[in-house]
Amino acid sequence: MKSTLDQEALRYHSEGRPGKIGIQPTKPSHTQHDLSLAYSPGVAAPARAIAADAAEAYRYTNKGNLVAVVSNGSAVLGLGNIGALASKPVMEGKSMLFKRFAGIDAFDIEVDETDPETFIRIVKALAPTFGGINLEDIAAPACFEIDRRLREELEIPVIHDDQHGTAIIVSAAVINGAKIAGKEVAELRVVVNGAGAAAIACARMFLTLGIPREQIVLCDSRGVVTRYRDDLNPQKREFATSRRLASLAEALHGADLFVGVSKADILTGEMVRTMAGNPMVLALANPDPEIAYVEAMRSRPDIIFATGRSDYPNQVNNVLGFPFLFRGALDVRAAKIDDGMKLAAARALAGLARQPVPESVLRAYALKRLEFGRDYLIPKPLDPRLLPVVAVAVARAAVESGVARRPVADWDAYAEELRRLNPM
Repeated sequence: MKSTLDQEALRYHSEGRPGKIGIQPTKPSHTQHDLSLAYSPGVAAPARAIAADAAEAYRYTNKGNLVAVVSNGSAVLGLGNIGALASKPVMEGKSMLFKRFAGIDAFDIEVDETDPETFIRIVKALAPTFGGINLEDIAAPACFEIDRRLREELEIPVIHDDQHGTAIIVSAAVINGAKIAGKEVAELRVVVNGAGAAAIACARMFLTLGIPREQIVLCDSRGVVTRYRDDLNPQKREFATSRRLASLAEALHGADLFVGVSKADILTGEMVRTMAGNPMVLALANPDPEIAYVEAMRSRPDIIFATGRSDYPNQVNNVLGFPFLFRGALDVRAAKIDDGMKLAAARALAGLARQPVPESVLRAYALKRLEFGRDYLIPKPLDPRLLPVVAVAVARAAVESGVARRPVADWDAYAEELRRLNPM
């Protein structure tokens, strides 16, 4: 029997025009002359211009504001390997969020292919259409090779959001959690439970934050990932520890930070009590976290706690990242999204949470008060400041690292343009 929420969701997706996204013309098409400009014979002029200079595609087409949301449905959050077609509602939803939060047009593309080489070849063949590519819900370990190859071989921004988007939001929470705990980020002792796409990306991002590799312990379904195991893939070997640890419980003794991207109920209150003072616990398994909210709060009074759920404080939600990351990257025509751009996004998110919260945000969440602290580590998704603050930070980082191909003459004017664009 379907739940009330399931029934409501099915009605939402089916009533009226099926699905969640559509296409609207951006130019007049009411007269014969309009049509002669939009298609034959007028369309030949921009086609010739692009044939002569590929960069002109950004001037005469929607390429510069168009992102592909690409998946094969092999690792859909909470649903697993449901296949390409069944993943379409999820990818449509992602496309809707691009438009809703950053004014970016997005097409969902479901590719019925699991072989990494073939998948890469298909996406590369489609790439001329788009200004950027958001890979989504692709199973590990294939996702690592697909992400790496496409980022290296294409000259447009490409990210696997399950990896890099998650890592950005987690890093923002860690930056602010460390501040609340009175600790230096680079001195944190970290335990990451889970060894898939999101876990490895978070661990790599922690290196970018300045946390030494030897202070990071990775755990998987077999226990601690150590150098003494002979069943490790290259990504796990990258973070294999030389410490003689066997279990998650052992690894957590004295740890400052737990990041869970694994499964429900793997963490106990007793384990949390063995952690260092003011422990940060980011229990991100969905729909049920690694430790229940009530148990986590009961485990110790100094806990700094986050989940992936919207019904608890500190939701780690990728919508805080990908729309604004791509907005900044597209606006400077970045050739890639590099570590500096991701770090800039994380720092911008962390900084924004430390600012006074606008009245509009309080109204949107039916709150009387919200201020930086244990229950407010990262901004709320409906904060209208996200677009100008995060996108500008990303664009600046792209210019500074040299991957931007379109300079920004006036940063204040660009920020104001984003505020006017802001669909929220």
